[in-house]
Amino acid sequence: MKEIIILGSTGSIGRQTLDIVRDYPNMFCVVGMSCNCNIELFNKQIAEFKPKYVYVNDKFAREKCELCGAVMLTSSEELASIEEGQIVVTAMVGISGLMPTIAAIKAGKDIALSNKETLVAGGDIVMALAKEKNVNIFPVDSEHSAIWQCSGYGKAKDIKGLILTASGGAFRGKSKEELCSVKAVDALKHPTWNMGAKVTVDSATLMNKGLEIIEAKHLFDMPVDKIQVVIHKQSIIHSLVTYNDNSVIAQLSYPDMRLPIQLALTYPSKIDTKLQELNLAEVATLTFEKPDMDTFPCLAIAKQCGALGGYYPTLMNGANEVAVQAFLQDKIGFYDIPRIIEKVLEKGEKTDKITLEGVLQADKYARQIAKELF
Repeated sequence: MKEIIILGSTGSIGRQTLDIVRDYPNMFCVVGMSCNCNIELFNKQIAEFKPKYVYVNDKFAREKCELCGAVMLTSSEELASIEEGQIVVTAMVGISGLMPTIAAIKAGKDIALSNKETLVAGGDIVMALAKEKNVNIFPVDSEHSAIWQCSGYGKAKDIKGLILTASGGAFRGKSKEELCSVKAVDALKHPTWNMGAKVTVDSATLMNKGLEIIEAKHLFDMPVDKIQVVIHKQSIIHSLVTYNDNSVIAQLSYPDMRLPIQLALTYPSKIDTKLQELNLAEVATLTFEKPDMDTFPCLAIAKQCGALGGYYPTLMNGANEVAVQAFLQDKIGFYDIPRIIEKVLEKGEKTDKITLEGVLQADKYARQIAKELF
């Protein structure tokens, strides 16, 4: 029985992780869960899965938590560090996942990583610590899980490059003129995936793919210039690996996040699944196209930050989180997102070595400047 801690159990990834626990009650049990403020759903999850420890970030929601015998801890970091639990699913949104992930690694726990911003902002620190503590980081993003599988679980040595696929989001094929007037409600209409609001907007701007480039850089020790992006609207091929002999290996499945989550929880085994089997004749057509980085500048910004390294990805991520939240509240327009990010990045300086304190300061600084800009 594998003991699981879920950071962000009420979000999209958290809920789908609990679906897997529900389907395989003899394989998994939840010993710890956290949420931000969705206390109504969280109380239902506590009642069903009966974790020993919980944490609620919002103090007003915390007062309404029905513990059912669970112990309320003081922080996500404390929850990630409890003695029980072999693997921590980091399903939190944004840089809020960084410190709990570090705490879990220090406690010697494996990480099922869904929170890409952790590696975007602090990848050098997190990967070095995981190596020091001999901790596994299992990718949960469908793209990185695909690369992980196609590269022999990251063990292949003869890899030439990586190809990340992108659905194109809600605005694939739109012109600049059309995008000037779009609203958050339009961006949230993703054609193939059902995700949280922040990730869905990032998908619409293509920033999500930019974040994934930086994440792939750290997970697979691959230079940014060796990581390509192609638009693949069907979301059947989740990513590809190019080998030195120019052969390319891809991972295919219907778009369902429960598949990469399940693999992260069961590694090194691939167990039977209740998910739909791929029918290629039914899919019929798979198409690919180059991303339009002029119409969607966030992808180019992220690639540049990933190549520069240092605190640039941290600054970019902090500014993006603030800008996306403002866009979701209809306070700014679609193209204000890259504008704000670029303005924040103008304040950056090149540095080769980063520290955790520096990452946290850079994130705070980026958020402050971004808020001032709108």
